[in-house]
Amino acid sequence: MPEPLPSPTRGTVHPTKTATQQLAGLALSVADDPAAREPARDAVVDWYGATVAGRMMSASQIAARAPFLDEPGRARLIPDGRPASVRTAALLNGLFSHEAEMDDIYREGLYHPGSPTVAAALAVAEGLDASGAALLAAVAGGYEVGCRVAETVNPAHYRYWHTTGTVGTLGSAAAAGLLLGLDEDRLAHALAVATSMAAGLQQAFRSGSMSKPLHAGHAAEAGVVAAGLASEGYRGTPEVLDGDLGFGVAMSDGPSWAGLADAAARPPAVSQVTVKPHACCGHTFAAVDAALDLRAQGLDARRIRSVEVDTYQVAIDVAGGRSVDTAGEAKFSVGYCVGAALSLGTVGMDAFDQRHLDDPALRWFAANTALAADPQMDATFPGRRQARVVVVDDDGREWRAERATRRGDPDSPLSPEERRTKFDGMVVPVLGTEAAARLHEALSGLADLERVVQIPLGTTGVDHG
Repeated sequence: MPEPLPSPTRGTVHPTKTATQQLAGLALSVADDPAAREPARDAVVDWYGATVAGRMMSASQIAARAPFLDEPGRARLIPDGRPASVRTAALLNGLFSHEAEMDDIYREGLYHPGSPTVAAALAVAEGLDASGAALLAAVAGGYEVGCRVAETVNPAHYRYWHTTGTVGTLGSAAAAGLLLGLDEDRLAHALAVATSMAAGLQQAFRSGSMSKPLHAGHAAEAGVVAAGLASEGYRGTPEVLDGDLGFGVAMSDGPSWAGLADAAARPPAVSQVTVKPHACCGHTFAAVDAALDLRAQGLDARRIRSVEVDTYQVAIDVAGGRSVDTAGEAKFSVGYCVGAALSLGTVGMDAFDQRHLDDPALRWFAANTALAADPQMDATFPGRRQARVVVVDDDGREWRAERATRRGDPDSPLSPEERRTKFDGMVVPVLGTEAAARLHEALSGLADLERVVQIPLGTTGVDHG
């Protein structure tokens, strides 16, 4: 039998510790930070909206019918409240939340922190009958861990790996571990164990696969498992992130982890996320925003001769798709999304319904929009996501618009009214106006909610198979 784990007092980030140990201390610190509570609540509200919308999509319907994922438990599936085990709720709610492409982004880390982190935290909180305040503390700590790892290993990690699936395991483990009351040592072991389950390949979303949202769900479930194991004394490898054969070397370019020592002095990561205003890949957003600017200037999408988008290379690599036969493909097509912005004036959920996917005008944009990498825009990536849209109309007039950042980024945030409009747009079509209002009210008061299971979920028309 292994020796019992020591139970040291809660510590702080220290440069002589391994990366997992530093991150554990950071998670505990941020979980106690009052400045993180309100942004954590906002993140949970946004996550619920994305999850409700994502649950109604075809891939989510398939996943919810899968064998062996139907065992009941103390956690619940969103939005109807179907009972589920903690592991299944983390897996499926994590998948649902990433399906609609409306979940939040940590720009510097090329990472969607909410989809795995909140899914794991909520499942564990329901399983433990925890309070809303405990959930928010766990979410804040989980975001901190995931976002700091993501920015450390990227952009090199993103060449082959989907950060949400890989790093998401650590953010989820941190959130779950905080709810389980792990001390710094056990929490570090939870992070180390979670790292061994990190997975998610870029190739999975370079075509019409359904695997991308599964990365988020798997990360949430893996984090729950890792934290549960660590709570009983299961040990990971302390140097699994920063060791000679560790995550940083194997899945990035051997980055320096020295920045973790300074992370505690920065604003909580959960307060620095991008809230998505458009229902598509975030790499399209700067171009979409520029296209919306052109439409506002009076450009008629029916009278366009040519379109060129200059942006950073990763946007072209990830979202340069020409095939738009499915919503999943269209969400990763800069051309289609720019065309939707110019033609429809919005790139919301409806822009990817079958009627629009079959529209010859929108398909023309997908096939004919020229994409070019701009070296100056590459130089500011990932900290800035820029794009320039140049359109020539049928009269030969040139229209130009450029965006130096994306709407919804921390330096161009959505207003509270815009966030509420986004929530209602995702939830009302599924739950109805009254139920959506009740859900939003409960989530807005999470800090004072005695039991997370009091969050109202109701019967919907979802297909359970």
